Amino acid sequence: MKEHADHVTRAWVLHPDIKSDRARRVAATALSEAVALAAALPNLEVVGSNVVPLPKAHAGKLFGKGKIAELKEIFAEAEVELVLVDGPVTPVQQRNLEKEWNVKLLDRTGLILEIFSDRAATREGVLQVEMAALSYQRTRLVRAWTHLERQRGGLGFVGGPGETQIEADRRAIDDQLVRIRRQIDKVAKTRTLHRAARAKVPYPIVALVGYTNAGKSTLFNRLTGADVMAKDMLFATLDPTMRTVKLDGGLDVIMSDTVGFISDLPTELVAAFRATLEEVLAADLIVHVRDIAHENTEEQARDVRTILKSLGASDDVPVLELWNKVDLLEGEAHDAAVNRANRDPNIHAVSALTGEGLPGFLATVTGLLEVAKTVQDLHIPFDQGKRRAWLHQKGLIETETQGEDGFDVTVRWTAQDARQFEKL
Repeated sequence: MKEHADHVTRAWVLHPDIKSDRARRVAATALSEAVALAAALPNLEVVGSNVVPLPKAHAGKLFGKGKIAELKEIFAEAEVELVLVDGPVTPVQQRNLEKEWNVKLLDRTGLILEIFSDRAATREGVLQVEMAALSYQRTRLVRAWTHLERQRGGLGFVGGPGETQIEADRRAIDDQLVRIRRQIDKVAKTRTLHRAARAKVPYPIVALVGYTNAGKSTLFNRLTGADVMAKDMLFATLDPTMRTVKLDGGLDVIMSDTVGFISDLPTELVAAFRATLEEVLAADLIVHVRDIAHENTEEQARDVRTILKSLGASDDVPVLELWNKVDLLEGEAHDAAVNRANRDPNIHAVSALTGEGLPGFLATVTGLLEVAKTVQDLHIPFDQGKRRAWLHQKGLIETETQGEDGFDVTVRWTAQDARQFEKL
């Protein structure tokens, strides 16, 4: 949905509140988030939004006849060009509603893909978004256009006799997906080499994760002096950024800023960005940044934990909760958040904007990363030179003596180091 810079698309946001869906979110909160998502796209003006209560979704058109007619009048009067539906819309429903309302229509997945497409800056990010968009588009090939009804014959490399246009389109997308996956594999190998290079430097990795717009980039910039884009906007950060930070105790760490999570994150995007999020899985410490001033902070936190689990984050890696934006809380609410954090060593109430609470948080990070190191004696046979070299590269060996059949070494390392050593 790329528009010319001089044209502002008039959009309307709908949140279907389907009563039969027991897992549905609070309608008003979900609508607010959907409007914020729409606002994240340039050249788009949200001229209206509303919740549409539904007993259940209608198979062909999502909404009932009366509601469709009512909305058609509203859209015509407001000169709406694009309708954004906060939820899944089948290809058939999309085609029928676009025909009924004479507008373009995007569902939640399509909207998030548009934002990611607009924001991706690195080669890897662009490729990942393109792969996700093609995977999504492939599911849309359900006789959505008249030319898909035609039959087409052809040579073997074009399509056999009787192959339908829809099958040809699907094959073309599959070919593109294969090409993009090869390119992503090359980029992933480069990222692996970079990670291996970092592994030679004995710096622990601290990964910042959290719901989109929780303040991760603002925190990252404050701690590292970087200038990562930090705006009050959903998905301001798409491409991971890493910087070295020296903590007060003299400990050097690598800080990683990652893409924000969101509820109902499209499966296509989870799959596409898995390589990017591998930085989180390689972390020695995960910092879960929460917007504690958000009315829906608990639900957002659950979504983040669910996505971390789906990515395969290890239970062995410690997780700190950072209750960010306490500067937006007033009076008793502010005091309650700070008091709760004071009672729980795994929670810190901070403001990335003002710096409130950050010294205590950094002291905890230092303590966790240093205390997490244990001393262990190992015996390394002569034929395992690669493992010994790795320990030296990481600077983990405290003492080493050579015996008849190998080396006896004493290492000081973290649980993460031990797991990596076992994999060698």
